[in-house]
Amino acid sequence: MVGGEGCTLGVVLPDYAVHDGAIGLDWYAVDPNLRFLLDRHLPEAADRTFAEDHVARYGELVGGPIAERAEITDKHGPVLSRYDQWGREVDEIVHHPTYLESKADLVKAGFVGLPAHAGRDVPAVVTASLAYLVCQAETAIYCGLGMTAGAASVVERHAPDAVREEFFRRLTSLDPDEAWEGGMFLTERQGGSDVGANTTRAVPDGAEWRLYGDKHFCSNVDAEVFIVLARPEGAPEGTRGLATFIVPRVLLDGSTNGFRIKRLKPKLGTKAVPTAEVTLDGARAWLAGDTSGAREASAPEDGDRVSRSPSEPTHKGGLNRMMELVNGSRFGIALMGLGIHRRSFLEAAIYAAHREQWGQRIDRYPLVRETLVDLLVELEAGMALTYECASASRGMFGDDDEGRLLRRILVPLAKVRATREAIGAASQALEMFGGNGYMEDWPMARQLRDAQCHTIWEGTENICCLDVRRAMRNDNAHTALIARVEAALDAANGEKVLAETVDAVAATLDEARQAIAHLETADTDLQLLHARRFTHLLADLAEGALLLDEAAWAMGRDGDARKAVVAGRFARRRLAPPRARGILDDDRTAIDLFDPLVRYGPIEPADAA
Repeated sequence: MVGGEGCTLGVVLPDYAVHDGAIGLDWYAVDPNLRFLLDRHLPEAADRTFAEDHVARYGELVGGPIAERAEITDKHGPVLSRYDQWGREVDEIVHHPTYLESKADLVKAGFVGLPAHAGRDVPAVVTASLAYLVCQAETAIYCGLGMTAGAASVVERHAPDAVREEFFRRLTSLDPDEAWEGGMFLTERQGGSDVGANTTRAVPDGAEWRLYGDKHFCSNVDAEVFIVLARPEGAPEGTRGLATFIVPRVLLDGSTNGFRIKRLKPKLGTKAVPTAEVTLDGARAWLAGDTSGAREASAPEDGDRVSRSPSEPTHKGGLNRMMELVNGSRFGIALMGLGIHRRSFLEAAIYAAHREQWGQRIDRYPLVRETLVDLLVELEAGMALTYECASASRGMFGDDDEGRLLRRILVPLAKVRATREAIGAASQALEMFGGNGYMEDWPMARQLRDAQCHTIWEGTENICCLDVRRAMRNDNAHTALIARVEAALDAANGEKVLAETVDAVAATLDEARQAIAHLETADTDLQLLHARRFTHLLADLAEGALLLDEAAWAMGRDGDARKAVVAGRFARRRLAPPRARGILDDDRTAIDLFDPLVRYGPIEPADAA
């Protein structure tokens, strides 16, 4: 047995009982799997050193003051101050000082501005790691700052010359006193996920536009620059007629810009970031992309196929501009799910090490050990999938085009899987605390409230499942995923300790191929009916294959079989469940290998068999 008394390999982390709680810890130092992923995905020494310089310093910042303030901010959310003392309508959002202090700290740390100020290429896994750490403290604050990064990207590429430099400089500034924030307005009351039903109008005004309409869910509503979806006058109905606009809340001369906050939403969670209903009444705007006669490149939603004569106006890049931002946001929301999942595990592991029942701490009991092990296994599976999205943007495991296709299908898979698992992780961790977990003065109630939001933000699970289908039909993106799975199987072949997991992944790949062939000939209703099942099948396949790949890499580098145990445990839970739910197999992994699994100690291959 590895990890018990007499263990010669030792463990990486100390007993969780030495900590009183997650807040106050260096969250980078207590997360060896994060460092493992940076090693894995940044093979160039210069990139890995850059990551260490930037990611490591966030551990104490987010685990300390950011996390501590988040508990206060959640109980003192933003307030809409409608009028000033003279009775003039100002629609000002008033934040608690803790939220403003945390945002200022993150701005100064370069959370949004790092790519603009680093003086070099910033690998996506670095920015993903910063977001993952911040989300453990508070996903609400990442919502606002994450959209700011997206808005800055749109402004840099598509804003008119007259405002581009100033807007981009402010959106990426490292000075909290001059830094701006960004937001994104898509949803309308009558449309929801059906953005083709949007009615916000864009009226040309010389080289600019004026927007008129109502937006229903506007997060980070007191930001300075918004990316807004609207329909230019004369454009066709449905998604084909939509265009993306850059809209400042306040003009450069300080005057208001036809922008009225109707009310703040009374949200279940993510309370720190203000979400509102907004009326646009002649708001000055700039088109993100030029007008042309070219047909919009993105495919419409099913049921939204609109015929158009060549003389009808369309807007080059129209909905595509917004979808670029939405897809980036979906990746960020997957990181929100991972952040909550990781925080939930850490809080539960610390609590279970302290809590004593019937004469011993509860993490000595088999059921508690199994819960903690499986929380960590599912977390590492989700991180394997999400970090692959980041690596795919650089074409790490193939050419750039294959990387683009891989990311195209992995982003919705990661968003679906990470956000759904976060709800379960928060629920299980809360239950680990017993009655204390249900109390708002303990750390888990907020995590559960916040987690429920992320399956909805930027497309519900159903919408993301339809996006997986679209990625296959329009881009043939599943071929890149299959190729990636095959590469992982090839890398793991020959490792005896991985043999059963290889067989499970290979069998699941065969099932996926059969499912693809079946769905290609099925009628539309059946394809849509199975969209969620198929998405989770692909997510299981991708996570199993990527854990297998990590395990082979760890064996080759260190001779360490810990990842092999994680991959095997995942395979038994998701890919090839044993008979009688494992009762007949007497698998003792969660009991005998508990310490090296939850404390990230090495495991000898002989002990992983």
